[in-house]
Amino acid sequence: MLRLAVLVSGGGTNLQAIIDNIETGSITNAGIAVVISNNQNAYALTRAADHGIEGLCISPKDYESREAFHEGLLAALEERQVDLIVLAGYLVVIPEIMIRKYRSRIINIHPSLIPSFCGKGYYGLKVHEGALARGVKLTGATVHFVDEGTDTGPIILQKAVEVEPEDTPETLQRRVMEQAEWQILPKAIDLIANGRVAVKDGRVVIQEESK
Repeated sequence: MLRLAVLVSGGGTNLQAIIDNIETGSITNAGIAVVISNNQNAYALTRAADHGIEGLCISPKDYESREAFHEGLLAALEERQVDLIVLAGYLVVIPEIMIRKYRSRIINIHPSLIPSFCGKGYYGLKVHEGALARGVKLTGATVHFVDEGTDTGPIILQKAVEVEPEDTPETLQRRVMEQAEWQILPKAIDLIANGRVAVKDGRVVIQEESK
């Protein structure tokens, strides 16, 4: 059983998608050990409590230095013997010490088709504002492993979403969540939990399901 830590800063819609897919059996061999937020008012913590999942607020504001915060976050993950860390709208930079310890065991959901509209400065509505400003006809979402760069780790899954002429950043954000993020993030977790994801030469290889 893969023990998940879901890190989230806000409402936790992707967290809810994970919870729902675990409860319906679409995600197998995995369970959420802890939900961690840097924001004590994050609705994600309420979602966790509603489903009997431990929720923690670990905020940089509560530590005297960024290094102390990193150590506190890492200690919480180690204490709960976490196997996979899922960044589901987590707006805090992941420290290198954590990336090294959990190499190829941290995944992130990004609301665009990487390498478009990603990297520093592209998060939340800013991604969709960028897509609309450029006039792209297709956008989508990407699940990728986290490395030392920003949105540069090996890509696990992607799903495209059409951009409509009347879209605003808000309507596009919602459709990308519904049609892409809430589908491919649970699927990626299930693939990893069942040993079907490998990284070779910097690329993800998804193994066929055993009969």
